[in-house]
Amino acid sequence: MFKFSADFFNSLKARMIASAIFMVFILLPLVGYTIVNSYEKHMVASVKNELSAYSYSILAVAEVEKHQLQMPEFLLENQFNVSQSGLYASFTESENSLNGLWQSKSLLGIDFPRIEAIPDIGQHHFYQTKLQAKSLYEPNETSYFVYSISVSFSSNALPFATTLHIIKDKEQFQLLMQEFKNKLWLGLFILMLVLLSLQLIWLKWSLNPLGKLKKELINIEQGQADLLSAKYPKELELVTNQLNTLLKTEQAQRKRYRNALSDLAHSLKTPLAVMQSQQDLSTTSQEQLTAINLMVEHQLKRAQSAGQFSWHLGVNIAPIVNKLTKSLEKIYRDKSLDIDVEVDAKLIFKGDESDLLEILGNLLDNACKAAKYQVKLLVHQQQQSLVIEVEDDGHGIPLAKREEILQRGMRADTYQQGHGIGLAIVRDLVESYQGTLSIDESVDLGGAKFILSF
Repeated sequence: MFKFSADFFNSLKARMIASAIFMVFILLPLVGYTIVNSYEKHMVASVKNELSAYSYSILAVAEVEKHQLQMPEFLLENQFNVSQSGLYASFTESENSLNGLWQSKSLLGIDFPRIEAIPDIGQHHFYQTKLQAKSLYEPNETSYFVYSISVSFSSNALPFATTLHIIKDKEQFQLLMQEFKNKLWLGLFILMLVLLSLQLIWLKWSLNPLGKLKKELINIEQGQADLLSAKYPKELELVTNQLNTLLKTEQAQRKRYRNALSDLAHSLKTPLAVMQSQQDLSTTSQEQLTAINLMVEHQLKRAQSAGQFSWHLGVNIAPIVNKLTKSLEKIYRDKSLDIDVEVDAKLIFKGDESDLLEILGNLLDNACKAAKYQVKLLVHQQQQSLVIEVEDDGHGIPLAKREEILQRGMRADTYQQGHGIGLAIVRDLVESYQGTLSIDESVDLGGAKFILSF
C-alpha cells in the first residue's frame, strides 16, 4: 500500500506520520471488518433462532391421523399464508424423499427443487444456500436461509417420520446488512479523518520544540545568534544546556587562543623589526629575516583560523565582497581595473568572518596584481556546495606550476609572481574547512581561474 525508502525513516516526523497512517488507515479498517463480521454472525444466529421458533410453532399445530399429516388451513404467522411472502414452510418425508407432505400457502406459485439436507430424527440443520425457485413469472435464483428439523409422530402406534423445512428469503437480511455496513464505513471514514487531523495537530505540537531547535541552530550557524535561548521540554533540556555550554566554551577558548597568538605575533615582530633595522646586516641575513617574518605571519594566520571548529558561525558574503572590491579599486586605481562581481545576496559562508575576509582578500588581491584590465568574482550555490570562482585576464599559471602550488609544504617564496604567500594562506584555510581548491585557465578572460568549493 505504502512504499517507504530507508532515508524516509531517518526522520522522526516521517516515522510518526507513518505510525499515524498505519493506525488510521490499517487498524481502523481491521476494526471495522471485525465489527461487520461479528454483527453478521449475530444476525445469522438471530435468524436461526427465529426459524427455530417458527418450526416449533408449526410442529405444535401439526397432527397425524390415520398415518396422514393434518395441518390447519391458516397458520398463526401470517407470512406463511401470503403467496411468495419470503417465508416458507414445507413437510417432506424423511430419508431424502422427494414427496412433499404439506407446504404453506406462501409457496403457491413457487416450485423449489429438492432440498438435500435431511437431518436425523430429533436433529436439525441450519444453513444458507442458493435455490433456483421457479415462480409463475420467471426463474429466479435467490439466496435463502434453510432450517430443517426431523421429527417422528405416532399414528396408531406406528411411527410417522417427517422433516419440516423453514425457508426464509435473505433479501431483507442482506438489505439490513448493507445498510449497517454503509453506516459503519461512513462513520469509520469520518472517524479516520478526525483521527488523522488530530494526529497531525498532535504531531505538529509534539515536534514544535525540535523545529524551534532546528531554527535556532540555523540562526547560530548563520551568525545571527550565539546561544540557544528558547525554552525546551525536559527531554531536550540536557541536550540544549550541554550544547550551550559547548558553544560558550568553544567561543571563549577561541578568543583566548587568538588573543594569545596576537600577543605572540607582536612579541615576535618587534625583535624581528629591530634586527632588520641593523645597517651592518649582510644581504643573506636580511633575506633570511624577511623569510622568517613571512613564515611567522603565515603560520600565525593559519593557526588563528577557526576552520572546521566554526560550524556554529555564519557570515553573509555580499557585504564582505562589497568592502573588498571598494578597497581594491582604490588600491589599484592606477591600473583602472574592471572588477566584475556576481554574488547572491542570500549566500552564507559557514565559518568565521576573518577567515572569509582572508580568503577573498588574498585571492582578489592576487588577481588584481596579475590582471591587465579585468577581474571577475563569482560566488554561487551548486547543489549543497558553496562555490567561489576568481578569474583574471593576466598571463595565467602554467599547468606544472599549478600542481606545485597546491602541494602541501611548498614554500611560499617558490610561488609565481603575483600569487605569493597569500595563496598559501588561502590553501591552508580552505583545507581547514575541508574544502577544495583548484586552479584552472579562465575561458572568458584567458588568465588564471581559482575555484574554491565548500
